Amino acid sequence: MCGIIGIASNKSVTPNIIQSLKKLEYRGYDSAGIATIVNGDIDEKKCTGRVDNLEKVLFKSPSNGYLGIGHVRWATHGAASQINAHPHSSEEVSVVHNGIIENSNELKKDLEKKGYKFKSQTDTEVITFLLTDFLKNFNLIDTINKTLEKLNGSFALGIIFKKYNNIVVGARRGSPLAVGYGPEENYLGSDSYALKSMTNKITYLEDGDVCILTNNKVEFFNSKNKKINK
Repeated sequence: MCGIIGIASNKSVTPNIIQSLKKLEYRGYDSAGIATIVNGDIDEKKCTGRVDNLEKVLFKSPSNGYLGIGHVRWATHGAASQINAHPHSSEEVSVVHNGIIENSNELKKDLEKKGYKFKSQTDTEVITFLLTDFLKNFNLIDTINKTLEKLNGSFALGIIFKKYNNIVVGARRGSPLAVGYGPEENYLGSDSYALKSMTNKITYLEDGDVCILTNNKVEFFNSKNKKINK
């Protein structure tokens, strides 16, 4: 069990991500991490241990940005180490994940044949590289859908993209994911408790749903890629 948070805002998201991760530590305290978009690039910071350790990292090397994702981990696939901490990022994509990808070994072998080099022992890194690979030939929505079609298992995902640098994407299959609405910012999280300090207006993704957050809008799509209202 892990905890995830994502925020799209019109101001720095790091303080609220940290506070939300502290609320999510009951879901895991083996490691913590954050990724934001800063000056057009993905800025990833992560460490072993609790969120307090991540705060110390950020004090020395701040991670600013108007959108971002965060994670606290209870180690399942791979040891409790910094390299296995989330987010898992490429130059193009950063991902946080709660759940299990049952066919990760098979997917990893296919991606390695394409030249992708894995750093971690986690099942999550295959999601990062699938998204990166599909982005070479497809638009955002097709990239997300084609990636999700490849995954067997349960997941709640938070995703940010270098190219699409004003959105946070959430996806759910099996594992819960909530969306919150605030003034000029919107949120996703593993549960409503993580969002309570920021908003009281919360909805939940149904199984198979995808959401796309900007600072002033949230769009939902079902498993058939049909836009839906919440």
